[in-house]
Amino acid sequence: MKKFHLLLFVAFAFLTQSCTTSKQKETQADWPEITAQTKPWTRWWWHDSAVTPEGLTQNMEVCQKAGFGGLEITPIYGVKGHESEALKFQSKEWMKALEHTLKEGKRLDLGIDLANASGWPFGGPWIQADNACKNIQYKVYSLEGGQRLNEKIEFIQRPLVRAVGHRVDVSEVEFPVSSNSDLRELALDQVRFEKPLPLQTLMAYSDKNEILDLTNKVEEDGTLNWTAPEGNWKIYAMFQGWHGKMVERAGDGGEGNVIDHFSEEATQTFLKDFDDNVGNIDLSGLRAFFNDSYEVDDASGQANWTPHFFEEFKTRRGYDLRNYLPALFGNDTEETNDRVLCDYRETISDLLLEKFTEVWADWSESHNAVIRNQAHGSPANILDLYAASHIPETEGTNPMRIKMATSAGHVTGKPLIACEAATWLDEHFKANLADAKQNFDRYLSHGVNHIVYHGTPYSPVESEWPGWMFYAAVHFAPTNSLWPDMKALNDYVANCQSFMQNSTPDNDILLYFPIYDAWSERGREMLRHFGASRESLTQEISVFLLSQGYTFDYISDKQIQQLENKGVTVIAPGATYKTILVPACTFIPLKTMEKLVQLSQNGATVIFEDQLPESVPGMFDLEERQQKYRDLLATQTENERIMVGENVEEMLAKVNVYPEALAESGLWFNRVNRENGTCYFISNWTNKTIDQWVNLQSLGKSAGWFNPMNREKGKANMKTETENQSKVYVQLKPGESMILQFYKTEIDLEEYPLLKPTDEKIELEGEWVVNFEKGGPTLPATFTTIALNSWTEKSDELKKFSGTASYSISFDKPENEADAYLLNLGEVHESAAVYLNGEKVATLLGPTYQVVINTGKLKQTNQLEVKVSNLMANRIIDMDRNGVVYKKFYNINFAAHERQNVGPDGLFTAANWEPFKSGLIGPVSLIPVSSDDVD
Repeated sequence: MKKFHLLLFVAFAFLTQSCTTSKQKETQADWPEITAQTKPWTRWWWHDSAVTPEGLTQNMEVCQKAGFGGLEITPIYGVKGHESEALKFQSKEWMKALEHTLKEGKRLDLGIDLANASGWPFGGPWIQADNACKNIQYKVYSLEGGQRLNEKIEFIQRPLVRAVGHRVDVSEVEFPVSSNSDLRELALDQVRFEKPLPLQTLMAYSDKNEILDLTNKVEEDGTLNWTAPEGNWKIYAMFQGWHGKMVERAGDGGEGNVIDHFSEEATQTFLKDFDDNVGNIDLSGLRAFFNDSYEVDDASGQANWTPHFFEEFKTRRGYDLRNYLPALFGNDTEETNDRVLCDYRETISDLLLEKFTEVWADWSESHNAVIRNQAHGSPANILDLYAASHIPETEGTNPMRIKMATSAGHVTGKPLIACEAATWLDEHFKANLADAKQNFDRYLSHGVNHIVYHGTPYSPVESEWPGWMFYAAVHFAPTNSLWPDMKALNDYVANCQSFMQNSTPDNDILLYFPIYDAWSERGREMLRHFGASRESLTQEISVFLLSQGYTFDYISDKQIQQLENKGVTVIAPGATYKTILVPACTFIPLKTMEKLVQLSQNGATVIFEDQLPESVPGMFDLEERQQKYRDLLATQTENERIMVGENVEEMLAKVNVYPEALAESGLWFNRVNRENGTCYFISNWTNKTIDQWVNLQSLGKSAGWFNPMNREKGKANMKTETENQSKVYVQLKPGESMILQFYKTEIDLEEYPLLKPTDEKIELEGEWVVNFEKGGPTLPATFTTIALNSWTEKSDELKKFSGTASYSISFDKPENEADAYLLNLGEVHESAAVYLNGEKVATLLGPTYQVVINTGKLKQTNQLEVKVSNLMANRIIDMDRNGVVYKKFYNINFAAHERQNVGPDGLFTAANWEPFKSGLIGPVSLIPVSSDDVD
């Protein structure tokens, strides 16, 4: 281009401008491309990896046909009776199964991810005690001048065994854990053996502030060869213990110690087992390696130590922690205690980031893959852990927890942000597809754009119903009676994600996460974990912002250092923002405050809620850092770009940050930028229809509605309100979601129909033919009925039936023609595929079961067919009442979600349930509708 002659360049530019001007007259608005990545993926459990090439291919073909775009292999515990078929994790045979899967994934255009561990967290039988997770144990001794210590410096670790579903005595477990031949039956969760712990340091502190290192004065037998000098002395002996956490839900060959996440050696040792066994397998079909959350400390005590911690601490914090052991354990002044503990926790955070997450990410890249990482629940700043992950992944329903992953992804420019979706939505067999859609919409509205179902078990075709299952619902498997309508749900997700993936975030506020306040607060345990539940640090301000409709992303101290600004616009690597908001907090690092001041001096606005932070955190060079902090603040008294006050809403308005009015109506939404303009995902999970004008904080020459449930599209009714706002007419039924795309030019679309129902209701009366198409335990006979009700009321056989029934009826075209008719199915349990005159009209998942039928689709006499699928629960109830064995799994077999559903054997049971309503209950009616012209 640089070599072009000037005249040629000018001619080319003129031609390009002419073409652009022509295109601006009208833009072709269409759906983005659907790819394997825009489709939902699902976790694919391999029970004991008892898989065969034929079974793998069959399972994959079924998932591909149902609309999944990828599978995440997670080997877990086995199925009783299939022990001989198990493939030992990462063995030669197991690697062949992986190779077959990768080849089939390429053939079927199914992406493949792989969990690095069999179960979770990372660990296995090749992780010995030196690389296993560790903890701190300590003792305190008192001596006066001239005294010698009579007792030995030693700590005998108390034995501990926790197992899943049964009691185990420590005498039944051999050391090392990998030497036990019956780990499958033992199902160990945590093991500590009675053994002396290695001394890490022995420090003496006098009442005259003298500090002595006595570690080298301890003999091999534990005798302290030292006489206390004058004064009163406290002697702290710190020992390295074994936390004892075992890999949860592991399959054959995956059981064993969990790694020390703070040790690079442990991380590399864990990963080396894969490298040693992978051989010459072609991994080019593998997209990512996966980590299923931290979850080390959901046991007795915490993993809070690593052998090189003292050296790491001194390098990072600038002083020797051994000189402050009384403060570490809460026995100094309150301020010193808090500051030293803060430094300790920050060091743990650094190690988890640098010795585990980054090491693992680098290793994945050596295999031309990336990492998908669940960082929540970690004793670290999870915003930084997510930022170090190629694909951050969240789970749960708490918006703040979800936004931790999406925020890090937005700020650092990750194209994909994943979620573990629909885990424990309800008790086993009770959640329907509408429940799943609501769960997915919650994620999409908070910035997730890559939904991964939880999940789909590998199950042999010949396995008796309900097949192989995972202990945590929901069961997205072909044996689920709702499976016939799964593709409709999957297509919905793919349609939404085709917009959300090809975008950049469009949030206004960067909300500082004041983690140093949490690190400086002692609490009941050494470590604080983040993202596992509600964070008190930002709970109040986050709830306020979300409820009012403000758009924001959290940001960490490390990420603030990456910010730049161009005037008022704050520029992060992955997005731009209008302002930075610092919630009320006590501590902020000097480096962070210096960066915020620099940004403000360059034109950005920084808002402090209530007051400026009081102090810098930590212990090293405290007076010097604190004085620099005071001096810095003193120079900013005239800085108009730094705002401090109680009224956050008022301060935000001063920098043109306003809430989205969608929140006032109870709508969930996510706002992003796409090449064509601003784009909204909007979802209505209120109990009322939204039918009104709504102000939006976006502009465009035009806007289009895209319905991800049926791929209908049309031009939106839009008005420009101000130079920054527009008004759009929104019409959404309960449970309905839409994509609103703004465009910089006019679009080539007909108006999206706004329909106004009349008061007239034409109930479809007559004889319904009910034919059972699929399900069990047996296929009931066809029957006819005039009155619609739950098929469970028809017979005892139907009370235990789970599957799909076809409801057919003939009806005449209404005499008074309307523009269209709203077919209202009334009450449905649970999902319905609607056919009119042999042509499929829609799949309705609920909670609203309505579809618009154009008058032109109606004949004089019409045939309506509604195929309804019910829950698995009714068939399960009958099986549990009759003692039919389907709970046949090792380890956790088969856990109930609610205590009232625990049977005498400690397992889940549905025996006490009554059959759930099933089928088309109605009433079914046609409601004339007309096009609604809005002012």
